[in-house]
Amino acid sequence: MTTAALAPSENTIEWCRKLIRHQSVSMTPNLALIDEVKAFLDGLGYDTLVVRDPTDTKANLYATIGPNVAGGVILSGHSDVVPTEGQNWASDPYEIDIRDEKLYGRGSCDMKGFLACLLAKAETFKNANLRVPIHLAFTYDEEVGCLGAPSLVEAINNLPHKPAMCIVGEPTEMKVITQHKGKFSARAHFTGRSGHSSLPREGVNAVEFAAELVVFLRKLGRECRENGPHDDEFEPNHTTFHTGVIKGGTQLNIIPQNCFVDFEFRNLPNDDREALKAKVYDYIENTLEPEMREIYDHVGIEVEVISDMPGLATGDDEEVTKLVMALTGANTTGKVSFGTEAGAFSALGDIPTVVCGPGNIEQAHKPDEFIELDQLGRCEVFLDKLLAVLVK
Repeated sequence: MTTAALAPSENTIEWCRKLIRHQSVSMTPNLALIDEVKAFLDGLGYDTLVVRDPTDTKANLYATIGPNVAGGVILSGHSDVVPTEGQNWASDPYEIDIRDEKLYGRGSCDMKGFLACLLAKAETFKNANLRVPIHLAFTYDEEVGCLGAPSLVEAINNLPHKPAMCIVGEPTEMKVITQHKGKFSARAHFTGRSGHSSLPREGVNAVEFAAELVVFLRKLGRECRENGPHDDEFEPNHTTFHTGVIKGGTQLNIIPQNCFVDFEFRNLPNDDREALKAKVYDYIENTLEPEMREIYDHVGIEVEVISDMPGLATGDDEEVTKLVMALTGANTTGKVSFGTEAGAFSALGDIPTVVCGPGNIEQAHKPDEFIELDQLGRCEVFLDKLLAVLVK
């Protein structure tokens, strides 16, 4: 038996149109989008807080409606999208195109569709007789390592009233996700000493030492695969290490002075991420750098952290889990290997958090990204049910 499709409201469609028109690609300014949303919510009487990045070109937005008390629910999503360069789209990626019961556009699935549902319901939330507040959160640069969420969570921690729970609306087809992997990514900058390749002992080869780090990272990944910990509800079922970029050298007959390596690990939420980081730093500081300095003192390795995103491990007995399961009718919870900002709300804010939102992650980041209209409709129904348990 199939369930009848649910059509979204025209208000949600219109907000999809407005949000997708903002080309809020990660690492580029998002202030035009944030300003439009803030003006709208200010007009409805929401209490808004803007948390800007150090460059003053991007910002998080936190908007609250309801009584000035502790508790309530954060409904959170990121405003940034991945770029469209190099992708062949059948329609303008920054204009919505509705065909075959799907809404196409960059970010429609990941995750402006969810944000559109929130904004379409914002006036309904405002007119309700709430017993606890509803908080709407819009973040920046999630797609490049959840860069915006930590400063937003820090700002929330400094407010007088703490929210009771958080729902991050990443695309899960409205399934309830309680666990995801964490991610640590960094760039290791190797500075060696240049020279003629015929005299290798006169220089320090930055590329060769970078290659040794790559081999060590691969060894760590193999140890995780073989020794665990393992959790078969994740795919793959273990912590992974990955090297994505290595770049150095200028010409074959010159000993390369500079090289960098971009690497990451994605850890199971029950794996000790601090211990994993310590293994990498220990190898760099106590093995590689001493070997480099046997030849020349003024060489070394600097590690630039790109992102440090906690995993998520919310219990099935948490109130947020039980509530979202009840509202969606879910009998089980799930785990995913991709990361979200839920880990930041949980780990940095001590706010119990789950992931539940419209759309299928398989449609994200691709050309002709889309979200099924039925998913938007189901998200609206979910928000209506949530509101019903938050009113007096």
